[in-house]
Amino acid sequence: MSDDHTPATVGFLVALEPVVARLLDRHLAAAKPWFPHAYVPWSEATDYDGPLDGEPWRPGQSLMSDAVQDSFTVSLLTEDNLPSYHHEIATVFGRDGAWGTWVHRWTAEEDRHAYALRSYLHARRALDPVRLEEQRMAHLSRGFESGRPGVLHSLAYVTVQEMATREAHRNTGKACGDPLGEQLTARIAADENLHMLFYRDLYRAAIDLDPDAALTALADIICDFRMPGATLPGFRERSLRIAAAGIYNLDIHREHVLLPLLRTLGVWGRTDLTAVGDQARERIGLHLEQVQRNAARFRSVFARLDPDGVVGA
Repeated sequence: MSDDHTPATVGFLVALEPVVARLLDRHLAAAKPWFPHAYVPWSEATDYDGPLDGEPWRPGQSLMSDAVQDSFTVSLLTEDNLPSYHHEIATVFGRDGAWGTWVHRWTAEEDRHAYALRSYLHARRALDPVRLEEQRMAHLSRGFESGRPGVLHSLAYVTVQEMATREAHRNTGKACGDPLGEQLTARIAADENLHMLFYRDLYRAAIDLDPDAALTALADIICDFRMPGATLPGFRERSLRIAAAGIYNLDIHREHVLLPLLRTLGVWGRTDLTAVGDQARERIGLHLEQVQRNAARFRSVFARLDPDGVVGA
């Protein structure tokens, strides 16, 4: 356990550990083994230029749209940054007991996502491998910090993030036009879904433990949520193309992430809040209204976009 944990933080970790142990047992019973190499079309791959003196990558070799290429790039580079995510949650949650077992199990399951995606994309020649590696080096060299080091904020963030990532992976596969790509992203999304269920149900226990503090942390995260890949170079332009293609946009974020999560957590029906918790719940409600307005505005903009994400005259 980290030495910089405050007594309040330690209290939360200790109080929630039995829930972590129970949810970990549930997770291990539900998680099905799978093997990344089985999702890669090795027989269709060809050598690249370099030591093997193969064929250089050219843009015309990719059969995927710009938006799908963007989405795969963001997804892969996000998954690549696992060392930073592991460091962050291990620092907050600790490396001992049920918390530590979960942290390491989660890391092991997440680690295969980047390997599977990169191997698939290289075999399909879907992305420029040189540019992809340059971006990986740049992104990992910067690391990742959520800026929310407390237990409640960290739990709230990963709960929302895992659900959002599940939708992004699943929708990328549906849009890619390749049955194998769809099968792979669905497999990864299934992992993310189990991770989300773990964190969501753990956060529900945290709300029961301290309703005001937990809803305040949840409101902070929801109202200022950014995907972990938001620090990638060109993320804004990529995210607009991804949104315009219907892979992940504000409508999806609201309808398939925030609303189901808040409903399952029982946020709207709680009667054990003080003025502090009520204020946090009100902030969430106002944010949902703002997201709905922004989504409508972006739908209007997207209607005038060409396939490359450029606004027409």
